[in-house]
Parts: sequence; structure tokens; C-alpha cells
Amino acid sequence: MSQEPPAGAAMNATEARKDLYALVKRAEEDGVTTLIHKREDRALLVPLDRFPAARKPDAFPSHLLSAAQKDFGDLISRAAQGQPQVLRRSRTPVAVLLPVDTDSAPHSSQAAAMSAAPAGGAVNSQATQDRGSTPRRLATLGDTIGSVLASGPAGGPTFGLPGLDAATGGLQPGLLTLVAAPPAGGGSLLGLAAARKTALGESRKVLYAASGPNRADIFRRILAAETGGDYPRLKQGRLTEHEQQVAQQLRQQASVLLIDDGSDLTAEAIAETAPHVEDLALVVVDRLQAAHNARLPLSGNRLPDASQVLASLARTLHVPVLAIVDSTDPTLLGLLDADIMLTLAPTEDPSKVEVTVAERDFGAIGSAYLQPDLLHARFLDAGAAPAGRTGGEGTARNLGSTMEQELAEAALPYTSGAQQGLPASVTHVLAALRTALVNGDREALAELGPALAEAASAPPQLPDTAEGRRLASALQAYNTTAPADTTGQPEAAGVQPAADSGQVPDDVDEEDDDRDGLAPGDEEDEPEGAVFPALKILKDAVARSKMHPIPVIRTEERDSGPWTLISEDMDGEPRWVHPDVTLTRVPHMKANGKRVRRDRLDVPDSFGAGVMCLIDRNGSYPSACSAVPLAPNKLLHTGPLQAFDKTQAGIYLIEIPQWNHTDMPHPLGRIIDRPDEQGRVWVTTPHIKQLEKLVREGHLAAAPTIHDSWTGKANESLFKPFYEATRKARTELVQVGGDPYKAYKTRLSIALRLLWPKRAEQRSPFWRPDWRMSMVAEASVRHWSVAFRAVQDGHKLIALRNVDAAVFWTPPGTPPATYRIGTGFGEVKAKFVQPGDIIPEGDD
Repeated sequence: MSQEPPAGAAMNATEARKDLYALVKRAEEDGVTTLIHKREDRALLVPLDRFPAARKPDAFPSHLLSAAQKDFGDLISRAAQGQPQVLRRSRTPVAVLLPVDTDSAPHSSQAAAMSAAPAGGAVNSQATQDRGSTPRRLATLGDTIGSVLASGPAGGPTFGLPGLDAATGGLQPGLLTLVAAPPAGGGSLLGLAAARKTALGESRKVLYAASGPNRADIFRRILAAETGGDYPRLKQGRLTEHEQQVAQQLRQQASVLLIDDGSDLTAEAIAETAPHVEDLALVVVDRLQAAHNARLPLSGNRLPDASQVLASLARTLHVPVLAIVDSTDPTLLGLLDADIMLTLAPTEDPSKVEVTVAERDFGAIGSAYLQPDLLHARFLDAGAAPAGRTGGEGTARNLGSTMEQELAEAALPYTSGAQQGLPASVTHVLAALRTALVNGDREALAELGPALAEAASAPPQLPDTAEGRRLASALQAYNTTAPADTTGQPEAAGVQPAADSGQVPDDVDEEDDDRDGLAPGDEEDEPEGAVFPALKILKDAVARSKMHPIPVIRTEERDSGPWTLISEDMDGEPRWVHPDVTLTRVPHMKANGKRVRRDRLDVPDSFGAGVMCLIDRNGSYPSACSAVPLAPNKLLHTGPLQAFDKTQAGIYLIEIPQWNHTDMPHPLGRIIDRPDEQGRVWVTTPHIKQLEKLVREGHLAAAPTIHDSWTGKANESLFKPFYEATRKARTELVQVGGDPYKAYKTRLSIALRLLWPKRAEQRSPFWRPDWRMSMVAEASVRHWSVAFRAVQDGHKLIALRNVDAAVFWTPPGTPPATYRIGTGFGEVKAKFVQPGDIIPEGDD
């Protein structure tokens, strides 16, 4: 391992590349500036305080430290040419490479720092510098606030155990977390849980340093936990067919879990290896052994020094380090350099253990219960301890139903004063609700029933923000499903945030209420012998994926992260009418006697003679399933991006690109109708790919800037088996017609809608709004693209509607040649409508 570079020394690019992590740490902690030269190019590696503008997310090119180390020579050249290069750890800027004024720059880095960008913080006095010592950085409070705000919400690894994750807040970058458990108490399984969740669940790099188990043990434990197979049987090498299949699937993800079970494993060896793991997300050390063993460096009286090395590693790389200690002896634990301590202890209930979470300087900050499942080498979640109570077996669970607890949590931003906008009377009632729940006051909770019911029955107008939408949803749920006389009783089902409804079904009037088209029972598998078991086929397609998709986002995670950013407006449905054409909504009586409204399009005489040709695409949604780009696993916050990465998929915050074609709608459809205050919108991957293609073809001036993003590893084949089964069934049933074909279409629609059920009572096997909206967006993009090709061929488009209907002005009986007429996927039906008639929909 290279020696730590001297403070303020000038270095060549090769030396600096090797010591980059140490140089950045010196810049961060001590404010040291280093002059780096590469032939004639010279650049300064400076602290952020010297160049505050580098903290702005999209101001300058930025690079992960691992990537910067790989391309360091190029970055030096770019910086020397006047292009600042920001270095970041995860999403957080940590240092910046700046150009040096070659005419006046001194040859020492300390002097060069004085001629670099103006400082944003404070340094020691000139007198101190004259003594020849390196000045220590004195950060202003403003710098600290800016750094914290720029880092955004915590996005560190978790254990995948909701109660424990809630108590810890996840594994924090830059901190050493110790898990203290008695020998054979299962402490190692928490390290394995975090590694499985991070590597296999989120496809992020984990370094697993195994001082106790060997790599074969680790694999068997992972396989047991993933499949529910018996660990003792797996140790004998006896695998079932299912376990062998899962083992082969795990092989596809092997590159994200790196295991070091070599002999003489020391903390120093771990610290030397970790910086060379690109995009490292977590280090797990399994384990630190309390009893001395001459063959195990991580044991006995060497543990205090080892813990200091591991703590320094966490801070240097700004990654979480999780180490397991096979002891709960307070004397030993007091000698270890832990930022966070998780202590496992038995409870009176033998099926449950309690984990107490303690933080340095604060003591116990939370606790959670876990259920040991040692036969399958894992822990199961047994719930978080009640709020405000840490430790102590036998503490009471929170009073009140899940619905009341959700209402109290949703109201917290307003009752705490962080958000404004609620009437004082409603604020008072909701604050009293939270107090009653926290204090376990049944009598007060019962007395609040009528007041809560009144507030929920006539809710105030709330702002269109994540906090406002969550509270509105909680009030609506309370009003519809929790009468006052049931207040305080347990509620089995959790509350799901409401979402904007999609297109109104054909047979529902505009004034009907919002519905997602699902009814109780739709979420159940189709019976044996069903004409088309769409839901079962969709579930099987996802289950067979080698990427281990996460079909359901946990309820407690749905009100944070990317999930509150996703809405039905992201579908990109055009809903466009040519600017010279007049649209009127007129009453219409359907054959079944129901009154609805339909569109009438009035075309000006300047369009010449013709009729309206209604194009109806077959199976827009299932067709999109053939290759829809999405992330099967959890979306991670990847922040601003310099360019769209084809290997990733998710959601992206972009500025609305200018579209100058008056004969075609904007390629983003109705997404552009609801920009934020900066004129930006969130879109899914299909629309990003569409915009990139339009740039390549010269229809857009430049690709949109990606100001923020939540992404995961991309996959376009997750739904392909479902698409193939759907296409085959349609080919057979479209000829049969009648009830079988109607049943096919109904179950197909239900299966795709169940990807994102809107109501709490829907127990769907899925809850992935990003999958649902990506699939609908893919259908919209395909619909728009075919219409655009027709316009480019000279056809007159007068309306583009939803994701499957287009209206052209054509000679009678002559559809645009760019469409294929037929009954299969990718083909269309063409109907001709005389001027003045309504545009039919559905079964009109």
C-alpha cells in the first residue's frame, strides 16, 4: 500500500492516481491543496471550500472516485484546460480539480491554493502559514449546511428487515456499525442479510471479508436464506432441483458479492483491498472474535486496533462498514471504535430476539424485534419496537389501527409546524391523535373519534406536494373505511397512497368517480381451465427472471424515495388535436342505453375533401410488453447524470425539450402539462430513449439534461414470456370471438392493472408503479412513433388519442400506408367516419 502523501506536496499524475483516496481525504478533513502535473498540464486538487460552485449538482462534470482514479490522467488534462472536474463519493461532491494560472502560478501547492478559486470557508491566519505548517481548514456553518443539503436523503444499504431498518435508518456511509451478539447468537446472519439485500436485491457491490466462515459456508447460507432450504442439509451437498435452479440464477449476480476468506485476513488487508473495488457500496466483516486465536488476526486483544482501521476505512471511502463481534461484553465493546452498535439479546419469548440500536454520544436510539430462523440461516422481521421506547421486553405495541397510525404519520409535517396550510382546528385534532397514540392513551383516542371523522369527511384543500397528497390519501381512507365507533380497534390492512386515475373507461361517463378498473377478487389467480390465466402467466414470467425482481415494494417504503414521484401522467398519452381542428364533447347514447360523451372533430375546408380515418392499434399494452425497458430491482437514487446510460432504467427529471412541429403532438404527450416550478418533468426510460432517438434523427436540437434520477440495472425481457403467451392466445381466440375472447381481454387488462393497484384492499401480487408506467409509456412511444412516420410520409394527422387511437384525414377507404391492417399485435383496424359524426370508442 502506498505511503500517505505529504501535505501540500506537488505530485505527478501517476503518484496522485495511486494516492487519490488519501489526497481527497486530506482535502476534505484538513483543507490541503495538492498541485498535480502531467507533462505540461498542471491542475490543483482542492477542497470544496475553495470552489463552492462545485456543490451544485449539474454545474460541472463530476466523477465517482473509482471512475476518476481510472481516468485520472484525462481529468488532469481537462482541468488544466480550464474545465473544473468534480470528484464525488456516491452522490456527494468531496473535492475538485481546478486549472492553474500558468503565467503566475507558484510551484508549491500551498501557494497555488491561494491563487485558485476563492475560498468558501475559513483557513488559519497568515501567521500560522508563515511558520511553515499546513493550515487546518475551519469550515463555516454555511459550508456545513450546504454540504448536508447537497448530499440529499440517505440512501445507504439496509438489512431488508423493516423493523430493524426503521430503527437504524439503514447503514450510513462513512460509519462503522458493529453487531454484537453472543457466540452462536446469529450475529453473522445480520451481516449476511445486509450483504444479500445490497448485492442480490439491489445489484450493488459488497466486499464480504470472512474471518470466520469460508466462502462455501457463505454460499450455502445465502442459498438457504433465499430458498428456505435446510442449511444442515445444504452443508451435506444435497440440493433439490429448485435449489439448483436458484444457485444457477445466483451465478448471474456473482460479480456484485466479492468474498475474501483468505488466511491471515487483517483489518489492514481489508483497508488495502476495498479502494480497488469499483462502486463499492458496503463492507461486511464477519467476524471479530473475542477469544484470542493465534491463527486469526481479527481476534483477542487485536480487536481495538482493528476496529480503528475499519472505522478509518469507512470514513475514507465514505461507505458503510458492518462488522460482527461474537460478544456482548460491555468492557470489550467499550474498547471498540464503533459509531453505531447493534446488540442482540434474548427475550422472554424464545421465538424472538431484541436488537437495541445505540449511537456514539447518544446511547440507545431505537430497538426492533427479530425472529431467528437459524435452520434457514436468516432472521425474519418481527416488528419495530414502539416509538419512543428503546429496549425492555414486554413494552406495549402502539395503540390504534394501522389506518390511525398512518393518519398521524401523514399529518406530522403539518402538526410539527414544518408545513403550513391546515386549519387550526384540524391541526389540533391531528396533533392530539399523535399524542394519544404515542402515550398509549385509549381513552383519549376514543374521545377523538367523532372529531377525526368530521375532519376526514370534509377535508381541507391540501397542496399538490408529496406531503399534501399523503395526508389527503390518509384522510380519505379514514373517511371511507374507519367509522368513528371502530376507533382504536386493530386494522388488518395498511393504507396505500392514492394515485391519479388513468383514462376513464369507455362505458363510464366523465362525471363518474375515479376507479382503477379492479374489483375484489381480481388479484386472485384464475381457476384451472380458465380461457386465459393472464395473472398467473405474468407472475410466472416475473418469478422465472434471473434478475430476482422485486414485485412488491414494501408498504412502509412507498411514501418516500422515487415512489411519490410517479404518477399516471407519466404515461405520455398524447390526447392531442390538430390546432386547426375543433373538438367538441357531445352527448351520446350507447346501445345498452347508457349516456356518455364522445368527441366530435370539425375539420376546416382548407383540409380539402376527405373523411376521418380512425386507426385503432391492436393490443397496445401487451405489445409493449415485448421489450419494455425497466429496472426489475429496487430503484436507487443516482442523481444528476451527464448522459443517459442504456444499461440503466428508471425515472428521470428533465427539462421539457422544445418541439417545433405543429402537425404532431409533443413526443412527451400530456407529461408536459404538469411541470414543476423550474419547468421540469419526471419521465420513464421509454421516453428518454425516444428523445435520444429524435436527437439522432435531427428532430430535436439536443438531448435533455438529466437533473435527477432513480435507476437500476435495465432489463427489456421481464415481461416477454407474458407477451408471447398473450400473442399466442390472441391468435387463437380472436377467431373464436364471443365470450372466450371477451374473457381473454378482461383478464389481460386486470393482470396489467394489478402491476399498480390503487386501493388498499387490493392484495395484488405486485406493487410496482414504475413497471406499470414504463409499460404504458412504451405503448405511448410506439403509438406516437408510427403516427410520426405517417406524417413524415405526407399524411394529415388530425388527432392522436390515448395509446392506441389516431385520426387521419384521408380519401375514403384509404388508410395511411405506414400502418398494417390486420388482427395481430402490431397491426391496426381502420374505420372511416364522415365529417360531423362522433368518434366511436370501445363497443360504440
